[in-house]
Amino acid sequence: MYLTQVELVDFRNYEHGVLELGPGANLLTGANGQGKTNIVEAITYMSRLASYRVATDAPLVRLGADRAVVRGRVVAGMDDARALTIEIEISPGQANRTRLNKVPQRRARDLLGALKTVAFTPDDLAIVKGDPAERRAALDDVLVQRWPRLAGVKTDYDRVIRQRNALLKSVSNRGGYLDGEQAATLEIWDERLAQLGAELMIARAGTIADMLPLLAAAYQAIAPANNSASIAYAPHHIEMADAPGDVAAQLLAAIAERRADEVRRGVSLVGPHRDEVEMTIGPLPAKGYASHGEAWSLALSWRLAAFELLSQDGGRPVLLLDDVFAELDAIRRDRLAAAVGAAEQIVITAAVEDDVPPDLRGRRFAVQAGTVTACDPGPGDALGAAR
Repeated sequence: MYLTQVELVDFRNYEHGVLELGPGANLLTGANGQGKTNIVEAITYMSRLASYRVATDAPLVRLGADRAVVRGRVVAGMDDARALTIEIEISPGQANRTRLNKVPQRRARDLLGALKTVAFTPDDLAIVKGDPAERRAALDDVLVQRWPRLAGVKTDYDRVIRQRNALLKSVSNRGGYLDGEQAATLEIWDERLAQLGAELMIARAGTIADMLPLLAAAYQAIAPANNSASIAYAPHHIEMADAPGDVAAQLLAAIAERRADEVRRGVSLVGPHRDEVEMTIGPLPAKGYASHGEAWSLALSWRLAAFELLSQDGGRPVLLLDDVFAELDAIRRDRLAAAVGAAEQIVITAAVEDDVPPDLRGRRFAVQAGTVTACDPGPGDALGAAR
């Protein structure tokens, strides 16, 4: 899978322009703050329907504009010339409008799966050193790309948690007394939490099991020393099972056990929103013990494992390496370059071209003040400046 064209309209610091990409390595260089990461963000937005940099869409729209549009032309693969065009109209405060091959889509999430991406960014260090929410988000990103329908499951689950928490907080603020109507409503939310939570947890556990050998192999290939790494899904209060009904029953039992604490604290204490992904290097937990280089190697190994798993599921994702090489020593740079060689397309950003191993310098573009210019220009090989 690879992109042949990216078009941005009023996205970040780009007013309008078209960037022609090719299979293999595509390198964008330029000083910080010129717009390199904005292009990576736009590409990931087409695959995730969300930014990995900000929680809301408002910062994505160019100052003074009402909306932004991102378009991309995706080719199925090097040996499969089928192509489709993705279009997303981003209007902060409103539902996004989406089109696939110019046909409007009823739901934005119907685009999921049309473009798969795996992005390496400087923020990936949080997967290892950050809070459990960072690891859950990284795992859920893989889930949704494997099984796009889980986007709906996760959206529904998050809605249940918000509504359940609002009810619990209301009860807590009134001294913890549950009247009959509130108790009945809470039971409904309990059932939905257990049903949706069980489906999400089983998908997470299965994905971690599938990623484990891939991550271990990637870490061994990247890390120059102490190169044994592992991951495990660690749900609270639950013994994982294959049957959703079994997991849902355990969730309901755990909810009943924690009911008094939930009412007292006004928050949901049971469910996949509380779970952890444990990461270890050798015998020690990575968080708190890993050196900077080890943490970077483990974060990169997570992304490489995700890339390999999604490739096994069908169609190699587009690899995005956003200002990653500057964070690595020479050994890790070369080993990462060797590890990503199987990608059909790689989009790389770097402030300094020499930070990127020669094998990944491929098709080169210069980025300055929201203008992208092909260093070996052909027709259409420029993304226009914001004015």
